[in-house]
Amino acid sequence: MGIETGITVHYWAAAKAATGVSGEVFDLDGEVSLSGLVERVVAAHPGQKVADVIAVCSVLLDDQPVSSRDPGAVRVRPGQTVEFLPPFAGG
Repeated sequence: MGIETGITVHYWAAAKAATGVSGEVFDLDGEVSLSGLVERVVAAHPGQKVADVIAVCSVLLDDQPVSSRDPGAVRVRPGQTVEFLPPFAGG
């Protein structure tokens, strides 16, 4: 079995609208901090308001909420999935 090199990122609602895609894979040589991954996401979508939207998103790492933790301390490894969920309106 091969070595995983990609981190799968899913975007929901306004994050999907800001990036123009529902998801993408970032190929990396090793683990990265969540803040480093966010920098890659923003760099992949220049000229769009991605940074503003991502800044207010809740974040799931492999279905576990990590939004309350320091993004510099959260480690993301190839093979994992990160989801960006903007605040939702409605009831």
